[in-house]
Amino acid sequence: MTVTDINYDGGMVRWEPGSRERLVQAAFALYAERGFEATTVADIAERAGLTERTFFRHFADKREVLFAGSAELQDALVRAVAGAPASLAAIEAVAGGLEAIAAVLPDVEVARRRQRIIAANPELQERELIKLASLSAALAGALRGRGVPEPAASLTAEIGIAIFRIAFERWVDESNRRDLSALMRESLDEVKAVTATA
Repeated sequence: MTVTDINYDGGMVRWEPGSRERLVQAAFALYAERGFEATTVADIAERAGLTERTFFRHFADKREVLFAGSAELQDALVRAVAGAPASLAAIEAVAGGLEAIAAVLPDVEVARRRQRIIAANPELQERELIKLASLSAALAGALRGRGVPEPAASLTAEIGIAIFRIAFERWVDESNRRDLSALMRESLDEVKAVTATA
């Protein structure tokens, strides 16, 4: 069975597999060439060879091209922490959640392109901070679900998200050749070392 879409001129257009990926590639290219603000949804759809209607089937707006994976990231984190063995310390459950995030993220080149686009736009930087705050709140909720009381649940969640953020920044650095999981483990070990000697 094929899915069809209606063009604005009334013609029928066949739905093509990979349209989401084409839209992402087109958006990333245009954001890099013209900047985020100067790029429209119509521009993205045209570059991808698709209709605006197809764009809106996949994304709520042009920002969501950059942030559409946030829910999947959060779900992976929460599932991993909630499903970790009860015998694990809270910070070790968080470490397992961070490993789950690493498995969901795109390859490093895509992440680098995305990060360059976000770094060039204050509105997108703010949206990224909101995403991280949402991850922290969800992580704290998963820890409370494991019986970790407050404020320990929120403190541990904030530490976990800080580890993720620092490791991610190191991972997308052009000079980096290490994988995200290794960088997160290293950051976690550094936190443990500091707290052990404090």
